[in-house]
Amino acid sequence: MKLQQFTLAIFCFLLAYSGYSQEDKKEKRFKIHTVAFYNLENLFDPVNDTTKLDERSPIMEMKANREEVYAKKVHNMARVIADIGSDVTGNSPAVIGVCEVENREVLVDVVNDPLLLGRDYGIIHYESPDARGIDVALLYQKKLFRPISHSSHEVKIFDDRTRKRQQTRDQLLVSGELDGELIHVIVNHWPSRSGGEARSRPKRVAAAKVSKRLSDSLQAIDPYAKIFIMGDLNDDPTNDSVKKVIGAKSDREDVELKGIYNPYEDMFKKNGFGTTAYRDAWSLFDQIMFTKPLIEKEDYSSFRFYKAGIYNKVYLTNPRGRWRGYPLRSFADGGFTNGFSDHFPVYVYLIREVEDQ
Repeated sequence: MKLQQFTLAIFCFLLAYSGYSQEDKKEKRFKIHTVAFYNLENLFDPVNDTTKLDERSPIMEMKANREEVYAKKVHNMARVIADIGSDVTGNSPAVIGVCEVENREVLVDVVNDPLLLGRDYGIIHYESPDARGIDVALLYQKKLFRPISHSSHEVKIFDDRTRKRQQTRDQLLVSGELDGELIHVIVNHWPSRSGGEARSRPKRVAAAKVSKRLSDSLQAIDPYAKIFIMGDLNDDPTNDSVKKVIGAKSDREDVELKGIYNPYEDMFKKNGFGTTAYRDAWSLFDQIMFTKPLIEKEDYSSFRFYKAGIYNKVYLTNPRGRWRGYPLRSFADGGFTNGFSDHFPVYVYLIREVEDQ
């Protein structure tokens, strides 16, 4: 949808949300960008890396056709990224965090797919110490986002029985200008629930503390910093890691200066929406939270939050059988399904008023 076509729908929203009177009503024009996150489900190349346990990845467990499967997997990931937000913005995400990627090279292949090549995505990636070799990263359209700084931050977790250090994914912090405005993005893939939710809970609390520390550090420099905390958290919006450690609020009015707003909590509690399913139950592990300046009502001269969503289009869902309606994952029963991921992507729209020329 072009900018001019987007004008009326956005203004109707603002009329209700911002308290405009009918006398104030006039056509306004807005720029809109998508900020997203997607778990790419075991995006591994078909080459054995002896420095990591990549042989545990589904593609390395296959006995034949690895190159063919890899090419299809890359194309499928590119297809989803190209589609997120495009029905509203006419563009793929300006910025998208990703996880479950083996290395930078697999992301190079994704952004060079014909579906994304014209978007000219840049890549910010660090190798993390995760034993299996899965990392987080940030993709950004170079014409829309200019990185200023980026860094990787370790998460220290320990085995609950032996107390030995366990290696997990680092967190990625990227600061840069989105269409000239400074934003900060923290990309996460928190420890799994292996061994049970309660037993593994302290590991996700430890990861949440790292995100909170990074956010606090940015806000100590600028209390009005626009910060996004995104990722596959392996926790729902209602879990302690999000509610107590991050301190995320579900009601805009409860978010104080330096506070965090989580638009996904109400989706989960009131509507039962989820991004991944297991044993006939939905979880909303994939979330994007952000700081108060993005929900201020005063004006739209700088980017503000418009809407959040789960990208769960029909083609991303399993069409039949016991798992009907679940995310159509790439790998199952030892083979490649030609699917996408066991997680749906999540996204938020940001809008800014465009001055009349």
